[in-house]
Amino acid sequence: MNYSGLIIAIITFLVIGLFHPIVIKSEYYFGVRCWWVFALIGTAFIAASLLVESGTLSPILGVVGCSCFWSILELFHQKKRVEKGWFPMNPKRQSDYKIPNASA
Repeated sequence: MNYSGLIIAIITFLVIGLFHPIVIKSEYYFGVRCWWVFALIGTAFIAASLLVESGTLSPILGVVGCSCFWSILELFHQKKRVEKGWFPMNPKRQSDYKIPNASA
């Protein structure tokens, strides 16, 4: 039996689940200015996926790389979710957010 598809699927599921809290914490502590870290790490994982010959490891590295790139978009969406009040705002970075006037 070939288990590589199942292994890739399970790891993809876990990677997506892992990146959700990473994006939330990254936006909370660093804001959207940390997007370039995700871009560098994503580029490294994509490059590694092209160089690895393993039929299981190469797609996993690609999934992690693409998840890093997707996290850049999610950082900016997370900022908007914080501005809407759906997630807590870091009090040290209140000036980074456009909060609608509650009295209007």
